[in-house]
Amino acid sequence: MKKFLFFSIAGLLLLFITGCGLKEIKPRAIDEKNDKCVQCHMSVVDDQFATQLTLENGKTYTFDDIGCMVKWTRENKAENVAAQFVRDYESKEWILLENAIYVYDQEIKTPMAYNVISFSDEQKAKDFAARMDADVIASSKLYDHQWEVNNSMMMKMKEEMGSGAREHSHEEGAMDNTHNKDE
Repeated sequence: MKKFLFFSIAGLLLLFITGCGLKEIKPRAIDEKNDKCVQCHMSVVDDQFATQLTLENGKTYTFDDIGCMVKWTRENKAENVAAQFVRDYESKEWILLENAIYVYDQEIKTPMAYNVISFSDEQKAKDFAARMDADVIASSKLYDHQWEVNNSMMMKMKEEMGSGAREHSHEEGAMDNTHNKDE
């Protein structure tokens, strides 16, 4: 009986200690003055395109486009990602990447012209896709998607931004793919 009591107390104590160490990961607020996409180095604004991921060590990275986050994750497979967050296109609420449904179409304008947006509600995503004759992508298929920049859309966005856009171009950010992981 004493052994049973000892092991029961030890088990409960172990459960308590390990349970206290677990913390729910939540997305942090976007700091528009300081947040830069770690993939393309563009500013991240607090809009429906912002994404972020948190590593198991607690480090959080922000991105300006879902495509940038997917690309970074593919290039940094050794990193232990604890959670990835995207924004609902309509409400701008944060949702876990795996809980979202995605819509892709060449005509959807996103910051880096990857042309994919996310929704928390599957029916809203399907309705949006139907209006545009766009593709719906399940979260389980998101990493199978061909993540290519829509170069014609990117050029059009640069023209709209004017001559100052060159210094913030995606191509320059892609060439300078160094980023400080300890930022």
